Amino acid sequence: MTDLTNQKRIAAQVLGCGVNRVWLNPEAAADIAVAITRADIREQIELGNIKAVPVKGVSRGRARVRDAKRKYGHRKGYGKRKGKQGARNPSKEQWMKKIRALRRRLKELRADGSLDKSAYCKVYRKAKGGEYRSVAHLEAHLESEKLIKRGEE
Repeated sequence: MTDLTNQKRIAAQVLGCGVNRVWLNPEAAADIAVAITRADIREQIELGNIKAVPVKGVSRGRARVRDAKRKYGHRKGYGKRKGKQGARNPSKEQWMKKIRALRRRLKELRADGSLDKSAYCKVYRKAKGGEYRSVAHLEAHLESEKLIKRGEE
């Protein structure tokens, strides 16, 4: 068979793709061998003797099936895990969001005089210890323990 390296290179430039994506029709090898100019190569492309092979994509099908199984609870055993439980859960972010909200509310109450310093310190430590689920829970506790002064408001 004739050497069609130059034809393949020129075709790649004309088609605007890589050399490995150029397909040359093996039955028309003689016609392609005669084509030595860009115009000749364009003519062969029009005849269908030279084509650009489509780009191969990576299928997401298997990934979708795997994700569906994980959502169902499969493929999550000990062998699939890396990192500690705390690193795998979004619990740290949840904790940070909650504790910041609680501390912000406590500072507001202390600033407007609803909460005195000693009560603030006790409740702050309880918040750090994880006693309160939310700001609403904190305020309900303050109401029930009568630590908050509502008379001035």
